[in-house]
Amino acid sequence: MPTSINIRRFKLFVTASAIAVLSACSTHGVFVVPKGTTLYLADRPQPVDIATGGTVTTQAFGWESMGVPPENGLKYRLEKDGQTVQQGRLRVVLRVQSLFLPPIFGILLIPTGLNPDITYDLVTGKQE
Repeated sequence: MPTSINIRRFKLFVTASAIAVLSACSTHGVFVVPKGTTLYLADRPQPVDIATGGTVTTQAFGWESMGVPPENGLKYRLEKDGQTVQQGRLRVVLRVQSLFLPPIFGILLIPTGLNPDITYDLVTGKQE
């Protein structure tokens, strides 16, 4: 017969596991974009929200985003008034969190993310 302590431990374990999985599915980076433009990442149909300070939090990306720009990397597009004004590729990092998710989901599907240690300056074109 389960005791109330064991039930609490189980609930805590399930809650902690859910939080770990959900947090491992997102990535964030800091962007500087020209005023009046909208940023799209990885051919996704919806634009990303750029918070105060330029922080972008979004879902992680797949293997197709790996590599070093300009030939490889995460595709981005800047639009203004419905017209593409700039497009290119961004540097990404291998997400260590994906190694701890279930193998099929983590390693195969979402291994890359934005680099939180650099600023993606799309005004000057620098990614440092």
